[in-house]
Amino acid sequence: MRRVFGLEQFRPGQAEIISSILNGHDTVGIMPTGAGKSLCYQIPALLLHGTTLVVSPLISLMKDQTDKLVEMGLAVSSVNSTLTAAEESEHLDRIAADRAEFVLTTPERLVTPEFGEMLQRTDVDFVVVDEAHCVSQWGHDFRPAYLEIKDAIAALRSGRRRRPRILALTATAPEQVLTSICTELGLSTPRIVNTGIYRPNLEYYVYRTVNEEQKREQLIRWLREATGTGIIYTSTVKQVETLYELLNGLVGGVARYHGRMNATLRREQQEQFMSGAVRAMIATNAFGMGIDKPDVRFVIHYNMPGSLEAYYQESGRAGRDGQHARCVLFYQLEDRRTQLYFMGGRYPKGSEIEAVYVSLQQLGAGSHAVAVDELKAANSASASPTRVRVILSLLKDLEIVRAAGGGSVRLLKDTLTLSNLEAVTEAYREKQLTDRDKLEQMMRYGQSAGCRWRQLLEYFGESLEEPCGTCDNCRCPLEARIAQPA
Repeated sequence: MRRVFGLEQFRPGQAEIISSILNGHDTVGIMPTGAGKSLCYQIPALLLHGTTLVVSPLISLMKDQTDKLVEMGLAVSSVNSTLTAAEESEHLDRIAADRAEFVLTTPERLVTPEFGEMLQRTDVDFVVVDEAHCVSQWGHDFRPAYLEIKDAIAALRSGRRRRPRILALTATAPEQVLTSICTELGLSTPRIVNTGIYRPNLEYYVYRTVNEEQKREQLIRWLREATGTGIIYTSTVKQVETLYELLNGLVGGVARYHGRMNATLRREQQEQFMSGAVRAMIATNAFGMGIDKPDVRFVIHYNMPGSLEAYYQESGRAGRDGQHARCVLFYQLEDRRTQLYFMGGRYPKGSEIEAVYVSLQQLGAGSHAVAVDELKAANSASASPTRVRVILSLLKDLEIVRAAGGGSVRLLKDTLTLSNLEAVTEAYREKQLTDRDKLEQMMRYGQSAGCRWRQLLEYFGESLEEPCGTCDNCRCPLEARIAQPA
């Protein structure tokens, strides 16, 4: 720690996680943003014999981690879609020759047959899944590769004398999410190290508004009185563009960020924010994870997110330097409708599940392996390629389908009727009910007159003996604050 990283002492939880890994245990580390999660895998990686594989959700996050490791003189290979063919070939050769101490990649690359088979031939003895809550949040929605990580890890462990240990890292994991992480990653009797989520430097505020006009007025007034730089989150791309047009030049310079912008423009906008050239970044939740800007003084949620864990993850990007920062939610009842709309399209429908299963039967998956790409083509009219992969992951969990290697699958149960598939559909109905309950808890937070921190901590299974004394409800009664400036 002192010689390589220049640090004098561990932060809370770091020593426990490192010891757990070195003692051979699968481990889940739950630590708030800015608490030093990276060191928890970097030190064991240098002390263990083989290669450490780090699975990260975002290429920008991966680049930041890679740059820091390279600066310390460590051998790092990063494999992702931004590499040229020559660069990728160079990195793959280095990995194949066991000359990389760290290999960083995305879930999508990890689960490709070619990359997975190459890793099986290398000396991987430690696997890290960073931002592991994405397994639960994104896997069943728009990144099904998260649901396939378990198979990739199982393949890495197969037939090895030294079984690779697994470390899952996240800032938040209420009980349901923790269960999902352990299940979806196939962790074996994991040790859980939870340092708690409480960050006393963050002050939480809620402003209740009745319509869009009032919300915009409140936002402008708040930004004119606030100091420092920050992030403004919205729930849709359209809302990002609308607020960008409204605020740019009115409250100082602002930047914008969402998934429909081209990569060059996103990078330019991010650099403006990171350099402090603009007051605020207006963004969807595509922005922020892994952004190492410690002096964010405020995070504003212009629209209500779908759950308290999403809210805490995003608001927690404020005040990473330990200094005072504010987290503000503009609460409008209408935002509930937007979140319900998102939920309606999040999971596969019963008809999509049935169509994929019938295609497996028709393609003869009961008697021979069928390529997943062939299955996607057969369902192009009834389900998107992403949905097909999500459905296959669920069918694997229910032991109806198994992976057959080389990007193919086999049916284990090829005589099920459509009524038998009701159990599959029911699994997603339960997930939808859980999501709806999370939304209701988010709404109760917005309507609450109690201590904000106490409510957040209780949601995550923690407690606070005394009210925080810094949130809006601790500072003054709710009634005196409705539709008032910060």
